[in-house]
Amino acid sequence: MDEQRIKRTEPARVAAAAFQALWLPRHLTLEKLIAIVAARRRRPIEIEATTVLNGTEVCGLWLSTDSREIILHAVTDSVLHRQQFVLHELGHMILRHDELGISAEYAASLFPNLNGEMVSRALARSSFVDDMEAAAETLADLLAAAIRESSLEPKSFEQVFG
Repeated sequence: MDEQRIKRTEPARVAAAAFQALWLPRHLTLEKLIAIVAARRRRPIEIEATTVLNGTEVCGLWLSTDSREIILHAVTDSVLHRQQFVLHELGHMILRHDELGISAEYAASLFPNLNGEMVSRALARSSFVDDMEAAAETLADLLAAAIRESSLEPKSFEQVFG
């Protein structure tokens, strides 16, 4: 297998392994997934739409603090786009991308008005952009498929036979 092909498959393998390790329930919703990830991260997850991200290349942003996880995403009328933005950032959380960071001191020098540790966690992804973003997006796709399949599956006798 050539080096380029190996490089492309590595994020997919990482995402697939992380997905399998979640042991998700059969009936999955976005809300249930958020609760599962919040329990794993041991802090609540707050999600907020912001127009600041509209018109930029960044559709979503994850900030991790000692007391909470914050997902900011671009404003959209599409429920599916919003879900994908959130799932992508949850993918970063599940893959623990915050543990691959730059120093808080350096981050504080870049953004002196913000908490350096929080900024370093958010910016950590930039030095590993390709593989980390690919893994997070692949995991988001797997999670979206699990949610979609759950919503299509009959949940009771009455739904099948009326």
